[in-house]
Amino acid sequence: MDRFLYVAMSGARETLKAQAANNHNLANVSTTGFRADLAAFQARAVEGAGYDSRVYATASSPGWDATSGALRDTGRDLDVAVRGEGWIAVQDADGREAYTRAGDLHIGVDGLVTNGTGRVVLGDSGPLVVPPHASLLIGADGSISIVPLSQGPETTALVGRIKLVNPPADTLVRGSDGLFRSKDGAEAPADAAVQIGSGMLETSNVNAADAMVNMIELSRRFDLQVKAIRAAEDNGASSAQLLRSR
Repeated sequence: MDRFLYVAMSGARETLKAQAANNHNLANVSTTGFRADLAAFQARAVEGAGYDSRVYATASSPGWDATSGALRDTGRDLDVAVRGEGWIAVQDADGREAYTRAGDLHIGVDGLVTNGTGRVVLGDSGPLVVPPHASLLIGADGSISIVPLSQGPETTALVGRIKLVNPPADTLVRGSDGLFRSKDGAEAPADAAVQIGSGMLETSNVNAADAMVNMIELSRRFDLQVKAIRAAEDNGASSAQLLRSR
């Protein structure tokens, strides 16, 4: 009886964890460049003295979905999207290098380039700073060219280049801030093969319909496991009643 109860209890607990991960994905269905978390269930034996007679369920994350989201045209000069594989290098809250696919860039009054979440965008030699300009163009290789104020097109100047990297997906880990970093803490080298498109953004790779269906399925699974817990409780009470009646 206790084995039955333990399996149902651990299954209900892990289903709630999977539901939290799925709801997190669903909440970010409109987040620029978001990568969906993956979740998987496993059965594990309880280790210890005696026979392996106890099994419990676990919900673990094998990683994140590396597929690219759709590219959406915005017509905004400062919106960029990575075409295919690759990442935009930014600076995290601790000043370390991290990576994102969110290319909704902004230029502050001090000329510092940040993305939509306020992360400082890095160039090949540190944070990107763009001086006052009349117009701006971001090339496919991440180069930023401007026409200075009160100047003509013939004075176009290169002022920096967005650092674009392409480390293997299995070497990256997502942090609680949504940014990706190398597992060993090393900074990835710039990769000239990574290309970006200007005037567009990458949407989230979360499929809203699939996430909704998964949410319903997990909810039903949780209800079933709760019913199993109640059935185990009722069976235990009936067994105790039979023993008392003898």
